[in-house]
Amino acid sequence: MTNRYLRGLLRVMTPAAAAAAGVLVITVLALFVYPYLGIADNGDFFRVLYSNGLYISDPTYDSQYLGFFVKTYGIFQYYNENQATIFSTQSSFVKAAIGLNQLFHPGTTTFDIRYQAALYLGLYTAAIYLLVEALTWKLSKLRGYVIAGIVVFVFGDTGYTAYFNSLYGESVMLIMTMFMVASGLLLYRKRYNDYVMLGLFVVSAMILTASKQQNAPVGILTAIFGVFFIYIRKSRSYRAITAGLLAALIGVGVGTYVLIPKEFVNINKFHAMTRGVLMGSTDPEKTLESFGIDKQYAILNRSEYYEPYKSFDVNSAQFEEQFFSKYGFVSILSYYVAHPGQAGQMLNIAARDGFSIRPMAMGNYEKSVGKPFGAHTVFFSGYSLLKQALAPKTFGFILLWTLLIIGLYVPSFIHAIRSQQWRKATKLPIVILLISMGLSGIFVSIIGAGDADLAKHEFLFTLTFDLVSLLTVRDLIAKQLWSTESESKQVGAAM
Repeated sequence: MTNRYLRGLLRVMTPAAAAAAGVLVITVLALFVYPYLGIADNGDFFRVLYSNGLYISDPTYDSQYLGFFVKTYGIFQYYNENQATIFSTQSSFVKAAIGLNQLFHPGTTTFDIRYQAALYLGLYTAAIYLLVEALTWKLSKLRGYVIAGIVVFVFGDTGYTAYFNSLYGESVMLIMTMFMVASGLLLYRKRYNDYVMLGLFVVSAMILTASKQQNAPVGILTAIFGVFFIYIRKSRSYRAITAGLLAALIGVGVGTYVLIPKEFVNINKFHAMTRGVLMGSTDPEKTLESFGIDKQYAILNRSEYYEPYKSFDVNSAQFEEQFFSKYGFVSILSYYVAHPGQAGQMLNIAARDGFSIRPMAMGNYEKSVGKPFGAHTVFFSGYSLLKQALAPKTFGFILLWTLLIIGLYVPSFIHAIRSQQWRKATKLPIVILLISMGLSGIFVSIIGAGDADLAKHEFLFTLTFDLVSLLTVRDLIAKQLWSTESESKQVGAAM
């Protein structure tokens, strides 16, 4: 009876709906059924809390850093003197979640972070639906359900969804990247209205770009590769609108970089030198002198900005003049170019952490559950655990993977260009865009902040790696990886 009901349900439910329902049910069980799962604060939450009208109300909060997830915060009832420490689109989602919390609990003085998780989950479910719809459009139901199952296994993993019960910006990055990829593929497949999908693609890219300072290059990269979307329709109005939106996207990328507060610039610069350049140098004193910095500062090698006791006052005018003013992003990049061995060492460190979906230092449980400090859940974590255990952890593997993926899609791209099937030609740019976004996360993290909090800084890489690998597996299942004809019949000629 159960099997008959299940078969009947599958006959009427599309793979996209099945995948969305699967991720929804799994995530509800993980985040909204006791013991509730989330991610502990590593000290970053203050950037989001106070400026959005929230404050820490738990008197034992300090003892729970890194170890335990906290789901309840206080809501300021009167004047909030705190200004935004950073500009981030994440704030809009936090404020919307607070409004949702107060809608269901009028007059409340506390914020339950599960309202934010509910908001994120609703958006994520929609993104999963669109992604699977794009991946399974015009495929047989059998192949469609196989792909849907893979999507649930990978993106229903609590390594991804536990972020919803936290104040980390990775939640916004996850959801907006999903919308970007889904809308880009739906444009490629000529599914739904082109203008709506284009709008979703650009708006998602803008929100993603402005969600975190390190994502500033994403807007520029997306605009560059998004140029291919201009040619999928011959209408002048469409092309003008697309070009205008891509130009605006570049502006968002530049603006995100310009608006990085001086305080956070110095924090990242400090780590870029002490946890990057100096850490890998065989002669730290000589390395500092190459930047025009007094060699006495070599004592800061491997130190972190937030250490309570340091040899120098990093907030002083003297330190600014003698240390911070001597180098920047370009000079550090030039240093690594001149020292490829050290650059390779740092890239391998990045590769080691680049396949960890969940931040290994932060726990997933509330303190009241009774789990050990920093304990991680294994509930629906099969993919994240397998990826962490099995993925080769060298930058050489990342390069080989990149070359292999691009090489697989080049023949169909060349055929599409030669036959002027511009819509079909957008798949390779989408793939290269995702790979570029991921690699930019690695390079910006290393050059901009060394190995400080590297695993979390590389979230965009691990996400894009999974999305590109999923797209490739999908095309293998659909037998369309080297196709030059079958998909062109599906997507049609350029309008």
